[in-house]
Amino acid sequence: MRNVLRDHKKFFFGFTLAGLALRLAFVFRLPQVTYDSEVYADIAKNWLDHGIYGLTHAGSVVPTYIRLPGYPAFLAALFAIFGQEHYRAVMLVQVLIDLGTCFVIADLARRTISPGAARLAFVFAALNPFLANYAAAVLSETLEIFFTALALDLVASGLNKLGPAGTDRWIEAGIVIGLAISLRPDGGLLLAAVLVYMLIGFARWRERRQGMWTAVVVVAMALLPAVPWTVRNYLTFHRFEPLVPRYANQENEMVPRGWIRWVKTWMADYVSTEEIYWQVSGDPVDIDDLPGRAFDNPAQYERTQQLIDEYNQTHVLTPQLDAQFGELARERIHDHPLRYYVWLPLVRLADMWLRPRTELLPNDTRWWEFSQHYRDSIISVALGALNAFFVAAAIFTTFRRRHSVVYLGLFVTFIVLRCALLLTLENPEPRYTLECYPAILVLAAGAFHRVSHGLAASESPRLNTAAMR
Repeated sequence: MRNVLRDHKKFFFGFTLAGLALRLAFVFRLPQVTYDSEVYADIAKNWLDHGIYGLTHAGSVVPTYIRLPGYPAFLAALFAIFGQEHYRAVMLVQVLIDLGTCFVIADLARRTISPGAARLAFVFAALNPFLANYAAAVLSETLEIFFTALALDLVASGLNKLGPAGTDRWIEAGIVIGLAISLRPDGGLLLAAVLVYMLIGFARWRERRQGMWTAVVVVAMALLPAVPWTVRNYLTFHRFEPLVPRYANQENEMVPRGWIRWVKTWMADYVSTEEIYWQVSGDPVDIDDLPGRAFDNPAQYERTQQLIDEYNQTHVLTPQLDAQFGELARERIHDHPLRYYVWLPLVRLADMWLRPRTELLPNDTRWWEFSQHYRDSIISVALGALNAFFVAAAIFTTFRRRHSVVYLGLFVTFIVLRCALLLTLENPEPRYTLECYPAILVLAAGAFHRVSHGLAASESPRLNTAAMR
């Protein structure tokens, strides 16, 4: 990458300034401190002030395991330097990290496609409003995307150095994957993608022993950071918890499984996540916000209205009420199993990939209602078109021709595994696909550049790369 930077100094300098300006615009005009931000910050402050990894509850600090320690540790370090709740400093540091992500994405494109693709991938990343938007939010996405890009780059670099000879590079890759896991539990998909990709290659590689050695090194280093966290959770809560609970619930906190199961019988888009799913418990629910697919007949509508009216009396989802939602869900699933297990998960996945990424913007969630929010709708459509462009370009590269991208199989494996996880979720949030964007932007750049045989071929390892595309 040094040669590319040296040969195109003005190019990278200019677009770095443009990327910096874009991110600073978000920081100073549209900063975001959300509920999740406050949870992370509360843990970080208690960690600093009391030495307890916990949440403030009724004036005291209660140990918790609902968030992994990576992002609270990041906040705690910055709070110690700049002062507690100095969120602007956090965002500015994230801006620098996100600019670093742009260079890593460019290097990944250089390794797998060509120097020309590296420059284009850098432009796509530097001027990307979706990445820049999250740099101005006190959330873990910016760091997670950085470590995802860096892990993919290190793996692509290390695939021609299997076994003890390349141990240093694979140790680095494992450490970075471990850091990604320490931020978000779905960071483990990076490790799974690397292992699946490598195991497929073992069937073709002549030196399987070296490949197995490499896999062991990566797994050991990736899981090492989880050891103290797992031990701490066992000693504190007397339970084996290497990541976080599926629903990020506190110990002995009720998980409304009946309600969640009912939501999954009709949930299809992000707008319902905001208007219905996030309202419970604590806020009123308006039955008029439910889409027509939430009811299969008039009798079902009346039952749903009765349950919602009962909830709205206290704004508390009791175990009894949750059980009734669960029974309603059971009936709906029995009557329409394909809708529940196939069609709606696919629609939710499509919504996560293709919806305008405006969840952190002040734009109205119902972007398609032009008569109500014309300006917001225009902006949303433009952002949606930009997102669709990147996704379509990446798909084009993937299927254009067999040898267009070195280690294409690594990218595809990671994206497929992530999509498989997202199919299980009831809340389609577009941010869940952002971790795929380093791969998407590299593949999108590949739509406009062929592989440079002098580079890509030289970085192909001893294995049969064609078998692993």
